[in-house]
Amino acid sequence: MTLLVGSASRILADAALAALRAPSVLNTQPWRWHIERDTARLSADRSRRLARIDPDGRLMLLSCGAALHHACVTLAAGGVDFAVDPLPDQDAPEALAIIRYRGDTAPSATAQRLRDAIAVRWSDRRPFSGTPVPDETLERLRVTAGRPGAHLHLVRASELVTVIAAAGHAAAAEMADPTYRAELLSWLRPAGMGRDGMPVDTITPPGVRQVPLRDFTTAGWLPAIYSDTDVADREARYGIVVTDGDGPADWLRAGVTLSAALLAATADGLATSAMSDLVEEPAARIALQRMLGDVGYPAIGVRIGVPAAGPPPPRAPRRPAAEMVEIVAESAPG
Repeated sequence: MTLLVGSASRILADAALAALRAPSVLNTQPWRWHIERDTARLSADRSRRLARIDPDGRLMLLSCGAALHHACVTLAAGGVDFAVDPLPDQDAPEALAIIRYRGDTAPSATAQRLRDAIAVRWSDRRPFSGTPVPDETLERLRVTAGRPGAHLHLVRASELVTVIAAAGHAAAAEMADPTYRAELLSWLRPAGMGRDGMPVDTITPPGVRQVPLRDFTTAGWLPAIYSDTDVADREARYGIVVTDGDGPADWLRAGVTLSAALLAATADGLATSAMSDLVEEPAARIALQRMLGDVGYPAIGVRIGVPAAGPPPPRAPRRPAAEMVEIVAESAPG
């Protein structure tokens, strides 16, 4: 394929722009893209790491992995041949991944389906409807999300009590820490304002759930399914993204798997929300790891269900592209 001036750069820039829609912990959007000729370099914006919630930067890198997957899905859906070099220390020490443009190829139908889901995906924290998610749909989602080094574990009914206990323990530990409460409040935004963080109109009021969600009010509300018979979200299903290792490459890979799971669920008409609070406290992470038989490392939780009736919640805002995508040189004519 003979390139027009700048065509490779523009194709990669378009993929980076699509990646702006990727999910991230507390909508911090902690990534940057550097486009130069036929390469796109992804790096972390470490100034946006959450010091209390994410001291190791695992959720920051996971968020960057979701952005990487969004970009790769966009390229594959458009019939672009490319290669990805994860953590290419020898070329760019600060890079998490480098995408190299290699020309054109046949568009991927699977990628096109996921690309279409990027535009309509959002985090839905409302209680789901009372309609169960078909098992065959969940299995298709699990297969789509799986990849070498990471997979989506679908929580069984017998394991749900562990997930409930882990969520409750994490909530209690975090709410007891004033540093956590201050950090959480610093990322809340008034409705319709801000370019990042959690707009208050995207947050569902607390209520008794099968598995408690993060309490953004910081009021110390600790739900328990045993305290009330009127439990919401009974038909929600839960997944845990699990990695083979527990280092930076694994955290990046976990974000790719999370993105694949969220987009596959959206493509099937399901609603989702990520649950990073399940892994933010070491004791909760250890409990989930034991539930998994000490095989692999839990990286993040996912809540899946049939969306409730009524208008969807507002989408979280996104930072301007100029802050996140830099094009320093365009490709030369072929």
